[in-house]
Amino acid sequence: MEYNTQKKKLLLPEYGRNIQKMVDHIRTIQDREERNRAARTVIDVMGNLYPHLRDVPDFRHKLWDHLAIMSEFQLDIDAPYPLPSLEKINEKPEKLKYNTNHIKFRHYGKLVEKLIEKIKETEDLEQKRALIVLTANHMKKSFLTWNKDSVEDEQIYNDINTYYGSTVILPEGMTLSHSKDLLQKKSKPSSNKPILNKNNNSKNAKRENNNSNNNHSYHKKQY
Repeated sequence: MEYNTQKKKLLLPEYGRNIQKMVDHIRTIQDREERNRAARTVIDVMGNLYPHLRDVPDFRHKLWDHLAIMSEFQLDIDAPYPLPSLEKINEKPEKLKYNTNHIKFRHYGKLVEKLIEKIKETEDLEQKRALIVLTANHMKKSFLTWNKDSVEDEQIYNDINTYYGSTVILPEGMTLSHSKDLLQKKSKPSSNKPILNKNNNSKNAKRENNNSNNNHSYHKKQY
């Protein structure tokens, strides 16, 4: 008896050994037209194994790629898509380029730096003051998100000056929003309609009915 462990290792085990035998047979067909027909037939059989994936984009393209892999890239056919090569499959992906931009305070993020630059560029005094208040409150919220402990407004003002490179003239009487207000989540509106419990209502109705019957029988006896 021959065991599967003794047989040739399957390149794509998800398609099974029978599909692999079909692909191996296609490689032995000499006539090109017949070889193309056999390849299309095998593609249909492969697609029938996963009918739930038929609507997936490029599903047919992937099947032809898998056919090429199972043939060890030695199948000479007229495929509707460019077949991959062994070099293309083994090609290593390019390394991801990491952002090398330096951020002074990571818990504030890049947005705060852009806001500070916007403040520097703004000439209108009222608009500049509004941007300072907006930026300071955003910084306080970001700080509290990063560190749940409370933060003093003075700390935020000092960090703004660090960003700015000099002392920022803060709006007179400027106060930041309270920590709870900045972190408070919006609650879903609750319905004012009372929730009726059908079971409790039916039980109450039965009790009232029993009480009325008892009272009626009691009055009869008294009479």
